[in-house]
Amino acid sequence: MLLSLVLHTYSMRYVLPAAVMMGTAPTYVLAWGAWRLLSALLPARFYREVDDRLYTIYQSMVLFFFENYTGVQVIIYGDLPKNKENVIYLSNHQCTVDWIIADMLAIRQNALGHVRYVLKDGLKWLPLYGWYFSQHGGVYVKRSAKFNEKEMREKLRAQMKAETPMYLVIFPEGTRYNPEIPKVIADSQSFAEKEGLAILKHVLTPRVKATHVAIDTMKDYLDAVYDVTVAYEGTVDHKGQRKLAPSMTGELMYIRHATAIYLLIYRTSFRCFECPRVHIFIDRIELKDIPEEQMYMRRWLHERFEIKDKLLIEFYDAKDSKRRNKFPEKSVHSKLSLKKTLPSLLFLGGLTASMLLTESGRKLYVKTWIYGTLLGCLWVSIKP
Repeated sequence: MLLSLVLHTYSMRYVLPAAVMMGTAPTYVLAWGAWRLLSALLPARFYREVDDRLYTIYQSMVLFFFENYTGVQVIIYGDLPKNKENVIYLSNHQCTVDWIIADMLAIRQNALGHVRYVLKDGLKWLPLYGWYFSQHGGVYVKRSAKFNEKEMREKLRAQMKAETPMYLVIFPEGTRYNPEIPKVIADSQSFAEKEGLAILKHVLTPRVKATHVAIDTMKDYLDAVYDVTVAYEGTVDHKGQRKLAPSMTGELMYIRHATAIYLLIYRTSFRCFECPRVHIFIDRIELKDIPEEQMYMRRWLHERFEIKDKLLIEFYDAKDSKRRNKFPEKSVHSKLSLKKTLPSLLFLGGLTASMLLTESGRKLYVKTWIYGTLLGCLWVSIKP
């Protein structure tokens, strides 16, 4: 019996993050919705400022589980400015935890509320949050020929007109580097060879459209571009081959009901326990060093991914075992203080618990899940 109790308690550590992160979703959306209605009578800048603060609260709570709760060590290389900046964040993409890395860096610059994402169009159907991410300044895009450049430019111009602080996260590969799907990697390498570009081993050939539109549209608004390379330690098997990074189940990301996102976060929380350290290399690039025309920017972007590839080859494949599992630069072990995350957890958790203690609160909670999801799906189907 004692052994069963220990095992049950141990297993609960995987359930708790998912239960709290998903359980507080209706509370958060209700608070945001109330502010959205109230702010209609106020200047737009007041809505934006409070929206950023609300977003900071929720994402700080999420970071509590990813950094303080799981015990994952965050190791930072390169130059991460201490001050807030308007930036585009470009990163390699290997798993569905990568979006959290941007939050990890932003909170260390006190810019967590400024994070916005360029997201796959299918993610707009996520319950509650699919709609909210767009309201917070996120941009949904489709791939290849379906990419709507005009729509993306209009969304970014609206953000600039409102003087919205910008920490815009883009994953130029367009999809994840997944060693369990070798066809995607092979197709990417074949395309690079066909186009006369260097063949990359640990990243996919980047796509330039979203990056070009973002930089071209906001070039007079941005302070810099952050070129970020991420490596998850413990993602190489006994044969030295890369395996799947800490990840959520990608196929579930397009299912349009609440269970899907619950499972997504559950899987993320589970896999993060298996990753002891996250290594993050930051290269801050001035806008003047980036070519403006798309054809030249395409070459520049590929060269940046060549640099990423060399860093990852050193990280995973260095012949000298002492040089593996680290980037070849000076590093800092960056531990996030509980003061940055625990208050948000207690605040949102307390509000949610208070709501669930009463019958009327529970009814409102359930209705928020149901009608909030339906209204959100209706909204994004009409207006991106």
